[in-house]
Amino acid sequence: MTDLLQLEKNGNTAVITFNNPPAHTWTVESLSALTTMVEALNQDKDIYALVVTGGGEKFFSAGADLNLFADGDIATATLMSNLFGQAFETLSKFRGVSIAAINGWSMGGGLEVALACDLRIAEEHANMALPEASVGLLPCAGGTQNLHILVGEGWTKRMILCGERVDAQTALRIGLVEEVVAKGTAKEAAIALAAKVARQSPVAVAACKNLIQMNRSMPIDEALPIERQAFVDLFDSKDQKEGVNAFLEKRKPQWLNE
Repeated sequence: MTDLLQLEKNGNTAVITFNNPPAHTWTVESLSALTTMVEALNQDKDIYALVVTGGGEKFFSAGADLNLFADGDIATATLMSNLFGQAFETLSKFRGVSIAAINGWSMGGGLEVALACDLRIAEEHANMALPEASVGLLPCAGGTQNLHILVGEGWTKRMILCGERVDAQTALRIGLVEEVVAKGTAKEAAIALAAKVARQSPVAVAACKNLIQMNRSMPIDEALPIERQAFVDLFDSKDQKEGVNAFLEKRKPQWLNE
């Protein structure tokens, strides 16, 4: 679809590598391609997990190219904000588990794409920020909402309102990332984590992910009955029967994703 994103498949894991050097900034083409790629992966029954990472050693992604907004054109702003929103919301709704392997600088829309993932692994030299307000803009691709979910209101305000940049260890301490690894190993670590996903029923994982993310928009007393019904609904799946019988027969389950 585009050379700006490279897609590879490794067993039940897909890997999308950002490929717009030097800083892997987002464009109309790459944002549209990300939406299309994730939608296609959703239809691939053999893919259970998705890893996103940046090419090279310095940048995960530096977000949007500010040259796009230099003339103050509202039409361009509208187009780009819509494309950012569509791409990252599609990623957030990926039916499997998405993991950001943050291999370097992750700024603005480059951090927002990581926030749209289910899990984040950062290399020890990575730095993360949402610096949009320093140039008269704001994070428009989920940054104000997804960051708050992960780190709470205080750190969200420090990073957005004060423009504070955090290193990998600070990100780990405040819950922005779940793991910090050595330089050059984030992709490997993310793929290893994705391999654990493949041991789970993809049907059950998709149902669990949907339930977990309900707390973003639904009171718990409304979500709990849905959780119980989702448990019952799994009994219509082939994976439920395979999983239980494999356990009882002391063998490895053969998931069908059905």
